[in-house]
Amino acid sequence: MIPIKDDIPSRSYPIVNVTLIVINVIVFFFELSLGENLESFIRTFAVIPVKYFYSGIRLEDGSVILFSLEERIIPLFTSMFLHGGWLHLIGNMLYLWIFGDNVEDRMGHFRYFLFYILCGLAAAGAHIITNPESEVPTVGASGAISGVLGAYMMLYPFARVIVVIPILFFWDVIKLPALIVLGFWFVTQLFQGTLSLAIETSAKGGVAWWAHIGGFVFGMIFVHLFKKKSRKPTYRDLWWERYS
Repeated sequence: MIPIKDDIPSRSYPIVNVTLIVINVIVFFFELSLGENLESFIRTFAVIPVKYFYSGIRLEDGSVILFSLEERIIPLFTSMFLHGGWLHLIGNMLYLWIFGDNVEDRMGHFRYFLFYILCGLAAAGAHIITNPESEVPTVGASGAISGVLGAYMMLYPFARVIVVIPILFFWDVIKLPALIVLGFWFVTQLFQGTLSLAIETSAKGGVAWWAHIGGFVFGMIFVHLFKKKSRKPTYRDLWWERYS
């Protein structure tokens, strides 16, 4: 199920959302320019869970590398602007483009930016806690974007989202409520995340399922602390009328 558009107009230009997308794209092209230095760059600015549970690591030659406070704090912010490949970047930016503008519209620019960063930090925390022994660098905006998805689902549960669904060798385009689209997405992440707990922690790589889960749950819980109460939705939403 791939979302391609929603049906909610924005009243203001989503300057923060667009800026976040532009920054992610620029940083990715910078990554591509690094060549053989990319691995070192990623290990410096990506989240590596083991750094948050140990003061350092012992190398094969017996020497010890200690982790500084800066090496632990800075990656929590920088990792959410790095990506591991074209599909990783495009997938994340697609979701941010579709759902982020309306969340920004309800929160206002500054609140939305703060909310986005906090979602990214919550996602990183969830990933670190569930992978304490992992030495695999973790990058991507998906944790922060997951928080945006959680917020969108709470703000616009009955908004219609146009999705593409692959059926055997064919593709079908349908409209579904955001509650179903994003609810299904979250259940998928939760299922995969639960399965990942059975994998040897130090060997884990690939998708950071618990970052997605942590970001989404944070977004769901705290969205109402960030929305502007004076900003009514741009269309009639029965959920909003009942709970706002």
